[in-house]
Amino acid sequence: MKTNQKEVVILKNLKNEKGQALVEFAIILPILLLIVMGIVQFGMVINSYLTIENASREGARAGIIGSTDQEIQYLIVATSPNLDPKNLTVTITPDESSRRSGDSLIVKVTYKYNLTVPIISSLFNNVIVLNGQTTMRVE
Repeated sequence: MKTNQKEVVILKNLKNEKGQALVEFAIILPILLLIVMGIVQFGMVINSYLTIENASREGARAGIIGSTDQEIQYLIVATSPNLDPKNLTVTITPDESSRRSGDSLIVKVTYKYNLTVPIISSLFNNVIVLNGQTTMRVE
């Protein structure tokens, strides 16, 4: 079987382009990994935010039925086991001695979330402050 000159030129050009896909992949891979890790990091931040929102709600529910401030803080830490208690701050207004039936009880939970993805953490100063607040009427 005889090959003509055009087919030989095409085959030579294909042989010269073998590494092109590998080079393109090497250029795109870091960007792709950064996007995937950013999505994962965003999911972890949202999970922490939802956790502190739920914890503030549970603390407010406990507070409106007569729990002490210390019991509320313990409940908030207990309902957020995946968060570091050292980075968790609870503010309860008014304090237990001045709560009266019909007053509003405000439970605010602040959490300092430390980012884990290196490039993303350098963009956001490595810490994101998340706030969750719930207001309920004392019974």
